Amino acid sequence: MESRIDMTANEFGAKFYKRFGNTGLVVHQSPLPRTTQELLSLRISQINGCGFCVDLHTKEAAAAGETALRLNLVAAWRESAVFTEPERAALALAEEGTRLADAHHGVSNETWADVREHYDDDQVAALVALISLVNAANRLGVITRKQGGSYEPGMLDTAIAS
Repeated sequence: MESRIDMTANEFGAKFYKRFGNTGLVVHQSPLPRTTQELLSLRISQINGCGFCVDLHTKEAAAAGETALRLNLVAAWRESAVFTEPERAALALAEEGTRLADAHHGVSNETWADVREHYDDDQVAALVALISLVNAANRLGVITRKQGGSYEPGMLDTAIAS
């Protein structure tokens, strides 16, 4: 399978990706722990089937100190004992916020209450922004068939900075 278009190789796409990346940078610099950000980003990308994003977030999570065990178990986090209660609440929010069309209730009140128990307002705002941005990024990757496998940690930060 070949990528359909390199969105950064044209004026509009490059401008869009630069601004989109800067929006992500705001979330990246939030008080939400980096490993939590990467675990959520990985899980959302798995659900959406974005190979490039799964590659990116697996490698960025490992570079941020995440263990191979937790990376391998994130797809089955509900049946795993290696995630903290705050991480479990955030993962539930990420899944419910991603599966909007699959879950007629959207984000449940129970999940929202769990998230509010573990995270302050800035962190909750970062969680909502992260879930929204990763879902948008996944759609960009899937629509254009951006291939996974060649990402190196830090590449995204370098691209945003340039």
